[in-house]
Amino acid sequence: MINGLNILVVVPARGGSKGIPLKNLRKVNGTPLVASVGNIIKSIPEIDRSIVSTDHEKIASVAKDAGIAVPFYRPEYLSGDRVGDVEVLTHALLEIESIDSVIYDIIVMLQPTSPLRKTEHVSDTIRMLIDGAWDSVWTVSETDSKSHPLKQLTIDNGCLNYYDDSGAKIIARQQLMPVYHRNGVAYAITRDCLLNKKSIKGDKTGALVIKGDNISIDTERDLDLIDFILSR
Repeated sequence: MINGLNILVVVPARGGSKGIPLKNLRKVNGTPLVASVGNIIKSIPEIDRSIVSTDHEKIASVAKDAGIAVPFYRPEYLSGDRVGDVEVLTHALLEIESIDSVIYDIIVMLQPTSPLRKTEHVSDTIRMLIDGAWDSVWTVSETDSKSHPLKQLTIDNGCLNYYDDSGAKIIARQQLMPVYHRNGVAYAITRDCLLNKKSIKGDKTGALVIKGDNISIDTERDLDLIDFILSR
């Protein structure tokens, strides 16, 4: 709890990942991804409650062993590929508030697929949300200039074009305004933003820029890259 505000962590970890089957159970540095989140949570005393939202018994078992509660299972209608974060977090929040008879003021989403997160990343995200009176705070990383939107191309019927016509004017990378991408390390969201604005972003969103390597796992190559980073 911070400033009298109850803080809930939700770890979304469904079992139906198609890119990497049972991705949330894959090991990085010898630890299942969902368990790595539990190890982080244990180091943040301001967190009042942490739960996993899953539809899979093995994920639930590993999460429990790591100290993350599994007070309910995610229903089937929230377990598909195209179910959004808002729906999953809203379900988890309302379920646990009913179970605990507690109103949680801040919801923190920690996805297991960002195993390079550090305790201070999560703490700083929560603190920034509170201190800045934001609707939400997302952690982001600066995008390499080689992947800048103005350097991207499209192919339409074999014809190559700029993704954005302004890209034709770019000669040197110094002309590019920095852009950022989600790294999945942490999201902190107010209850009002999630339930009333039905968004994990809201109208006023803070950005916590994290330096260094932060890989959000989607592919086997991402796992290999994380192993390489840790081996250094």
